[in-house]
Amino acid sequence: MARALLIVDVQNDFTEDGALAVAGGDAVAIGVTRHLREHAADYAAILASRDWHNADDDNGGHFSETPDFVDTWPVHCVAGTPGAEYDPWFDPAAVTHHVKKGQGIPAYSMFEGSDEDGRTVADLLEAHGVDAVDVVGLATDHCVRATTLDALVHGVSVRVFTHLIAGVAPDSSARALDELEAGGAELV
Repeated sequence: MARALLIVDVQNDFTEDGALAVAGGDAVAIGVTRHLREHAADYAAILASRDWHNADDDNGGHFSETPDFVDTWPVHCVAGTPGAEYDPWFDPAAVTHHVKKGQGIPAYSMFEGSDEDGRTVADLLEAHGVDAVDVVGLATDHCVRATTLDALVHGVSVRVFTHLIAGVAPDSSARALDELEAGGAELV
């Protein structure tokens, strides 16, 4: 049984003072770094995703000057800007694969992205013989939710570390966790 760690969007624009700041984002970055220091050897692969949006368009309607915060959002995580970089409290040294998503299109799940060699998350999990994943990162009610649901569809066993995630809002985060648990994810 091989296990991978999926680190979702621990980026400046999603942590404190970012364009779409999540309360507790820096604490998640610190906690994920601590987890990696203590457990990196437990994983066959460690994948970290980043939103990596185009600067010169609306990314398929993802960006809006009048966002609804459901399907449309203010400008965030523009490729090559400080907002798209990993949070400084997150040390990515142990990451084996960096996945970029949302390049010109709306994308929430890290399964919608690819690494620098064009390999998808599904490709990487299969290449490493992974049949179980742990999910951490930001934000519980959006990209963590979408990534976890896609992992379940991919057929792997999923644990979500609830002490290493943070969401946009308490109610939508609670609903997301209920949905993930009902779908077969283990909340740890």
